[in-house]
Amino acid sequence: MPKHVLKVWPDFFEAIHDGRKTFEVRKNDRGYHVGDVLVLREYAPGPDEYTGRYCERQVSYLISGDDPLGFAFGVKPGFVVMAIG
Repeated sequence: MPKHVLKVWPDFFEAIHDGRKTFEVRKNDRGYHVGDVLVLREYAPGPDEYTGRYCERQVSYLISGDDPLGFAFGVKPGFVVMAIG
C-alpha cells in the first residue's frame, strides 16, 4: 500500500488528530486509491514550517470527480474525497 506524505494546516490537522475530521479532499495528482496510507504532517503556513506533529490514516473509501457518480454529487474533475480512519 503506497504512502503519501501531505501538508495539513493546523486547524485541519487538529480535527483529524482528535477524530472530528474523517475525510480529506485533495487534487488527485498522486493517483490515490482505497488502502493507501496518508502521512499527514502539520504545516504552519504563516511561518512556512512544519510543526513536527504528524499522524497516519488509511484511505477506506474514495469518491472521484472523474467518475460520473462523484461528479454528479459535486466533486470536481481531478479531485477526490477520501474517507480516512
